Amino acid sequence: MKIAVAGLGNLGKAVLRSLEKEKELELVGAFSRRKKEYTGVTDVPVYPFSLLGEFKEKIDVVLNCMGSAHDLPETTPYIASLFNVVDSFDTHALAQKHIEEVDRAAKKAKKTALVSVGWDPGLFSLARLYMNAGMPNGKAYTFWGQGVSQGHTDALRSLDGVLFARQYTVPVAAAVEQAKSGSLFETDTEKLHRRVCYIVAKPGADKEKLEREIKEMPNYFKGYKTEVNFITLEDFLREHKSMAHAGHVIACRKGEEGVDTLEFSLSAASNPLLTASVLLAFSKACFKMQQRGEYGCKTVFDVRPADLLEEKDTMKLL
Repeated sequence: MKIAVAGLGNLGKAVLRSLEKEKELELVGAFSRRKKEYTGVTDVPVYPFSLLGEFKEKIDVVLNCMGSAHDLPETTPYIASLFNVVDSFDTHALAQKHIEEVDRAAKKAKKTALVSVGWDPGLFSLARLYMNAGMPNGKAYTFWGQGVSQGHTDALRSLDGVLFARQYTVPVAAAVEQAKSGSLFETDTEKLHRRVCYIVAKPGADKEKLEREIKEMPNYFKGYKTEVNFITLEDFLREHKSMAHAGHVIACRKGEEGVDTLEFSLSAASNPLLTASVLLAFSKACFKMQQRGEYGCKTVFDVRPADLLEEKDTMKLL
């Protein structure tokens, strides 16, 4: 299967690193809108994104690794008009609109697009589905962190005046324990988390204005308890290199004989590398779906679990 990568930020570079271990997948090239790009991987051909359409007959699936805040709503529909595509769109509140836009383009071109593929949305979405099905009358809560959110960090970097940024999502510890005990009834995610931002501002940037823009950014920081810290480049490079993340989905219900709890959790040393692995697995499923004529925009809920692995490997898991 022939793969291409669009976007060479942290996620795109992580996909290239992960592809080195994939024997079934062949990398055609990486496509970037930047004039010069270091991939971090040797022998990777890098082309301008504007030339992607010239590879129409040479690529089976494009992994769109650009940012959700501004890029994916524009580039995924475009790619879906030419290729099968997988992206990791992670703005939950805008997911339905994104699906509709991509669906129109993919169906017209008889292509398959899988969107919002990662660990959340993605693996955690599946966990929530199975928990709601297997534990009716219960409540499922999602906690992100503590760790670096790629989507929120990308949203910070998109602001004028920001040179470097990291955003850490931190769950409220007391709420996690309440969820496990069955005594938590607050389902508003903004009340269950806080967001901590570290910013290296460009010289001359208005820091007060930047802080206001961050705290009022819809779908990312507005409504959350958000802490904004301005630090030096030296401090950033010394203290914020890690891209680790973690998360939990906890479903709980109180029954006649006590509390039932289901939990799905992760602790990732590298958020980009974990997301890259998920994208690659679902890219194989995407290609199989297109070959069966399953055109249009899909999510992880539409993927046959067996499409993610070879048959000989799936049978070992029963």
